[in-house]
Amino acid sequence: MPRTALRICPLCEATCGLTLTVEGPRVTGARGDREDVFSKGFICPKGAAFGEADADPDRLRRPLVRRDGKLQEASWEEAFDAVAAGLRPLIERHGPDTVGVVLGNPNVHTMAGGLYPPLLLRTLRTRNLFTATTVDQMPKHVSSGLLFGDPYAIAVPDLDRTDHLLLLGANPLESNGSLCTAPDFPGKLRALRARGGTLTVVDPRRTRTAKSADRHLAIRPGTDALLLAALVHVLFEEKLTDLGALEGQVEGVDELRDSVREFAPEAVAVACDVPAGTIRTLARDLAAAPTAAVYGRMGASTVAFGTLTNWLVDVLNILTGNLDRPGGALFPLAATARAPRPAGPGKGFTLGRRHSRVSGHPEAKGELPLAALAEEIDTPGDGAIRALIAVATNPVLSAPDGDRLDRALGSLDFMVSVDPYLNETSRHAHVVLPPPPPAQ
Repeated sequence: MPRTALRICPLCEATCGLTLTVEGPRVTGARGDREDVFSKGFICPKGAAFGEADADPDRLRRPLVRRDGKLQEASWEEAFDAVAAGLRPLIERHGPDTVGVVLGNPNVHTMAGGLYPPLLLRTLRTRNLFTATTVDQMPKHVSSGLLFGDPYAIAVPDLDRTDHLLLLGANPLESNGSLCTAPDFPGKLRALRARGGTLTVVDPRRTRTAKSADRHLAIRPGTDALLLAALVHVLFEEKLTDLGALEGQVEGVDELRDSVREFAPEAVAVACDVPAGTIRTLARDLAAAPTAAVYGRMGASTVAFGTLTNWLVDVLNILTGNLDRPGGALFPLAATARAPRPAGPGKGFTLGRRHSRVSGHPEAKGELPLAALAEEIDTPGDGAIRALIAVATNPVLSAPDGDRLDRALGSLDFMVSVDPYLNETSRHAHVVLPPPPPAQ
């Protein structure tokens, strides 16, 4: 007999409500939950395909253990025994840093992914942690850490109340957005324009989102920091800054004014491929809007000056008085966050407490660049990675120079992959541990 189950979609960070039809152990249908106060019935193609993803015949249901060079099904007891037999001798012989750990994006979409990797890292005592964050939003964490003292203090646009949204390097009509947990991002953009608000999109491509905008700036790729610095220049030059409630709580305004003195719109227009007049108009519009929010996503991070770009995003929110106020950029409080403490000095944020062995890349939040994983494996010497634990990740496809990483993984003494699929990365593993399907 079919039954209905109300659940929250676990497939991305938007946390949309799902109405699932369940027959026995199978999910046979999925649609948006119209009663969900957050998503109001919105569902994306991933959520609509929940049943198919859950019952995918290619999904691994039992662990795999490599025997005689081939991965074969095994019991959980056999698989965990194989993990212990493979890792322990290497750690005892070469030390804990002989093991590398790679964490993929799905870890942040499950409670288990948030709870257990820290326990694993503490048990292993390895410092070789590589994450998907380092090929995604790490510049946002770093800029937030340096600006606010907390790398997780990421201000997000108040999409439901803002009057002007400046969106850089994002295409939420295709991706539904991220780093701001907004079910039905496309609907929120339509509502913004319907209430008389303005949407400005900065993107080299004429994406679906750019086509729907009031203004599209087809910027030259990688020059976002120049554009934002020019906007800040105009705010100072034309005396358009207004810190509002932040007055007296912001340091370094004079230094900032000096640092952007040479970045007039006329000086950056050719490099950005955006007319100087357009830049000046945008700065004036942001300053004049009753409320405004600047939001940068993937395209603002995965560029040479991604950290500077993300810092300038929040600088604009601060200078226009739109940080931490309704209609601007707000600091959300996670359901699992600690209770707010009284304002006062904190521990601050430090970069580069240690560096990667081969190229000397600084750590950020204890994480090393995923782009450096291959060289840490295939470069001989003390401290080389000989074993790897990959959790919910396929870096052969997602990391830079996947061909080199593919070869490097093949040279490991031992590898464990926690993954529901046998893919380009997990095929190198000596043990593959499949997680339960999403419905479980």
